[in-house]
Amino acid sequence: MEALVCRKLGDPTATEPGSTESPVEVSKTYPIPPLTSDTAVRVKVTATSLNFANYLQILGKYQEKPPLPFIPGSDYSGIVDAIGPSVTKFSVGDRVCSFAALGSYAQFIVADQSLLFLVPEGCDMIAAAALPVAFGTSHVALVHRAGLTSGQVLMVLGAAGGVGLAAVQIGKICGAIVIAVARGSEKVQLLKSMGVDHVVDLGSENVITSVKEFVKTRKLKGVDVLYDPVGGKLTKDSMKVLNWGAQILVIGFASGEVPLIPANIALVKNWTVHGLYWGSYKIHQPNVLDDSIRELLSWLARGLITIHISHTYSLSQSNLAFGAIKDRKAIGKVMIALDHKATLSSKL
Repeated sequence: MEALVCRKLGDPTATEPGSTESPVEVSKTYPIPPLTSDTAVRVKVTATSLNFANYLQILGKYQEKPPLPFIPGSDYSGIVDAIGPSVTKFSVGDRVCSFAALGSYAQFIVADQSLLFLVPEGCDMIAAAALPVAFGTSHVALVHRAGLTSGQVLMVLGAAGGVGLAAVQIGKICGAIVIAVARGSEKVQLLKSMGVDHVVDLGSENVITSVKEFVKTRKLKGVDVLYDPVGGKLTKDSMKVLNWGAQILVIGFASGEVPLIPANIALVKNWTVHGLYWGSYKIHQPNVLDDSIRELLSWLARGLITIHISHTYSLSQSNLAFGAIKDRKAIGKVMIALDHKATLSSKL
């Protein structure tokens, strides 16, 4: 089968896969994985998602460091290709989606039936592949951890990225007043079209001034929930607009800088700081993830959420795919399509 294999650690955006400088190569003859148990299911992958964590993993800068060589990848969708003798939930030909610690950047992947989800009829398969990690992270953060409620003020940093757009939409579904922070007119226009209450364009506005003016105009006290996948100076600035009793959701550090959240200010202002490592729920509270993804698939089928696909590439174009994430060119999700019938310019 065809698979993207990481042979050494390094920047996958520098050169084409397979070059001497590239840490990854596209193998055309990688063995098709066998069924590993009686309840195992083999899926022929239709599409798989690129997340910032996948990029960090190939760089060797992610918290989980698999031994080399490995096939990267996390969330995916596909068609059931083969099932173990004790599989009861799925049949060959079923449309499914899921997420894995590794392995989805390949034509086939094997998972236990307990880890797979049926994709509802009418749902696009590329969208289904983009949903688990980005929307799952935002859903668990906002609904399960922060308990976001109607009328609260939610501020989303990196709002035009994969997890950011998910957080914006989930915030609106929860009835929150949503402030989105992004950079560039194209991203700002998209966010406004999604019904965001206030958008801060970092290319031309100061985040502190802009947010303070908005909350004053709306007679609000400040931001109740901060959703932060960015880190760095932007986190520091954002803390200056937080309300008493605010909640800070630490999602990631796309800026490359881990921020300092002063404990003395958190004490005085009664802030709650939530660290959210979404993947660890699979080990510690798997039912939370299962319920979250089932609800999200229901929302997708009913048209309550929209998955915005920014770029779709093939495995051989993985350097361009990772480059779109690294250079912050993506507005929404970056995808790899392994089924050549999948639309390469797909935008939902």
